[in-house]
Amino acid sequence: MTDDTPDKPSVNNEQIAHILKQIAGMLEFQDENAFKLKAYSMAAETIDSLQVPIAEMVERGGAAELQKIPGIGKGISSQIVEIVHTGGSTYLDELSKEVPLSVLDLRRVSGIGLKTAQLLYKDFGVKSLEGLSFLLESGGLKSVPGLGEKSIDRIKRSLDRLKQE
Repeated sequence: MTDDTPDKPSVNNEQIAHILKQIAGMLEFQDENAFKLKAYSMAAETIDSLQVPIAEMVERGGAAELQKIPGIGKGISSQIVEIVHTGGSTYLDELSKEVPLSVLDLRRVSGIGLKTAQLLYKDFGVKSLEGLSFLLESGGLKSVPGLGEKSIDRIKRSLDRLKQE
């Protein structure tokens, strides 16, 4: 006896929202259209707070069903459908070809904002927390414009905390 019911999508609202947040982060890091960035951020927040499983909405009515949610338009709804069906996003993959996704982790470090993260990536080749740790340990952070001793200390403490997590 075989089960003829289709497999339920394996992604939940939190996972979908996470991918949309990553897209927003990459758009911000790459200085893309602010409207597009805000749309992805707001869609992620909306989905994260919904009680109804997005995957069920997709199975019920596809992109058209998602577009009934305020703030979810054609572009983002098609992204969500892809995420539900595949567990990933080709758009995020495209964005990651230009700049590695690991650069978003730099923003998790206290003392590193968008401009500093961009500077670390573009001018110092820092692509990850490991790269940042190496630059810190080698004394290279001292040559980053705008980072003084207090900032470097804060970055070091924050990196230590992140390593423990």
